[in-house]
Amino acid sequence: MVRVRFAPSPTGSLHLGNALSAVANRTFADARDGTMLLRIDDTDRERNLEDGARTIAADLEWLGVRWDEGPVHQSSRFVRHREAAHEIGAPDAEGALRFGRVTLLRPDGSPTYQLASAVDDVDFGITHVIRGSDHRANAGLQSELIRALGAEPPEFIHHGLLLGEDGTKLSKRHGASTLADLRTAGIPGEAARAYLEELGLPRHDIHLDLARLRRLSVDALAALSDDELAARVGVEPSLAPVLRGARDLAEARDYARIVLEPEHVEVDAAETLARFGDLVESGVDARAIVRELKAVGGDLKSLRLALTGRDRGPELAAVIEALPRDELLRRALG
Repeated sequence: MVRVRFAPSPTGSLHLGNALSAVANRTFADARDGTMLLRIDDTDRERNLEDGARTIAADLEWLGVRWDEGPVHQSSRFVRHREAAHEIGAPDAEGALRFGRVTLLRPDGSPTYQLASAVDDVDFGITHVIRGSDHRANAGLQSELIRALGAEPPEFIHHGLLLGEDGTKLSKRHGASTLADLRTAGIPGEAARAYLEELGLPRHDIHLDLARLRRLSVDALAALSDDELAARVGVEPSLAPVLRGARDLAEARDYARIVLEPEHVEVDAAETLARFGDLVESGVDARAIVRELKAVGGDLKSLRLALTGRDRGPELAAVIEALPRDELLRRALG
């Protein structure tokens, strides 16, 4: 049976390149009725963050990537790693154990990444290792270690790296480098997952396409029910019409604030506001109100200012639909 593993280090929110590997592993396993192990590669203590593993788990859940087994922390298996190292060789005078020029055990007896990765791939029966091409150089050594342990290496599949638009390593200056950056920008997890699935297993390095991500964000928001969209923004479902024009969740939250926290602006459009009040009192629906005011040359910009204090924002009809009758009259007529 196909068994893959996703093995990030607990150094913070997942880099988009690592997220690409996570999605690629999940997709590969699902297409073959296989399983995916979540392994936390925490052999480098200096780089590990205290909440790093929890952050990774939360990132994967946000992305919609499930794992079948784990998370397994490599640090919890140091005894097994040490035993395996002694199957391969003996420590030197300093207490370190090497395989050729590569250190497997440090002088304090702690295992290195290369050893722990090889041992765990054997013990957990990993059949395919799917990861970025920056790990390509590790495949030969890890295969040798696995054979030295009396096992056959998995099949190694390396995909291209996800780079910035300028071809350099992704960083915040490119607009996003981690899943946390995408969340802050308001991109829903469904859009990020869809984008990474589109990339698949690229043979060569590729450039992050933020424009495509934003188009997928619009599609993802459109697919949400009113209740779900409102819940993501943190408002009542009655405000859903206001949120519908937003391109991402950050903009949706801004739209909600515009309606819920209006700024006071003096408006000189008495005739339009009076006619608006009459239409509201008559129970005319929001879109019909806007059509009627347009037909008589009403000052819709001033009406928007009276209702929200801003001259831009959500669709005017959506604002009218979202607010209770008494609140509409209070804002328009004082």
